[in-house]
Amino acid sequence: MRFMVIVKANEDTENAVMPTAEELAEMGNYNEQLVKAGVMLAGDGLYPSAKGARVAFDGSGSTTVIDGPFTEAKELIAGFWIWELPSLQDAVEWLKKAPFQSGEVEIRQIHGPEAFEGIVTPETQAQEDRLREQISARTQ
Repeated sequence: MRFMVIVKANEDTENAVMPTAEELAEMGNYNEQLVKAGVMLAGDGLYPSAKGARVAFDGSGSTTVIDGPFTEAKELIAGFWIWELPSLQDAVEWLKKAPFQSGEVEIRQIHGPEAFEGIVTPETQAQEDRLREQISARTQ
């Protein structure tokens, strides 16, 4: 199973307060453990929402662009990992080892092909497979 591990934003991350060298080293060591264990597939930190935008869709094909910053820092994302593990409990156990002193981190399972059984057509599945191959080739 794949999981997105979502690091919630806070006032510091929204104000572009960068981690210390020591905090970066601790996170680097933690990430190294994740990679060596075959858990981590990807992970990155995000710029504050002031450097972002939201696009709202109104249901009739029209869109509205809303420039950041956005309010309610606790509802925003400061960073993420993509992990592959056998269960949610395994993801929780790995996350408990993270070098965070405070804050909140959310774990959400990513849909796999099994979630779409009986819905996806063979053509759509072939397209998905082709796109994943193209992405994989670009990242290697």
